[in-house]
Amino acid sequence: MSVENGIYFGAFDGFTWIRCEGKGSFMQSPALKDCTQARQEDGETLFVIDLQACTGMDSTFMGFLAGLAARVGRVGGQVQIAAPGERNRQSLEDLGLDCLLHISPPEAVWRGHADEIRSKLEPYSSKRLPGVKERAKHVLEAHRTLASTSEENAERFAGVLEVFEKQASDDSEAES
Repeated sequence: MSVENGIYFGAFDGFTWIRCEGKGSFMQSPALKDCTQARQEDGETLFVIDLQACTGMDSTFMGFLAGLAARVGRVGGQVQIAAPGERNRQSLEDLGLDCLLHISPPEAVWRGHADEIRSKLEPYSSKRLPGVKERAKHVLEAHRTLASTSEENAERFAGVLEVFEKQASDDSEAES
């Protein structure tokens, strides 16, 4: 499966549904970011992330989800997680992201309509592919978000952040 074919989306009455197929990773999350930013610019504040076909998530992908939840939360919106499966649910809970993300909310307007919604999704194709520096910046931003969610995550990701921040600093100095 290609990166481009891993994200499907649809805009519905009151929410945007985004489906991740395959592994939710640092490779897919920039496309997810482009998609959600475009929908936010159109005024969307409710995002449903469908993980039914997602085989697992890396920390960058989960950090992006946490950042999205924080951004839409500031304007009264939500990020809801549909069909996470036990493994993905556990990954989100292990990082404490169940406090930011609404995982399988019982009151969700899409409840009972997921199969119909999935049948109407279109492949999302990003208008551009991020370069190495942009992807590195995205990874750093996602890990900063994760680290900011709790003291435990700050400790968990301290080493990773140190490496990414040093790399970003080295890249900035090389450009000067």
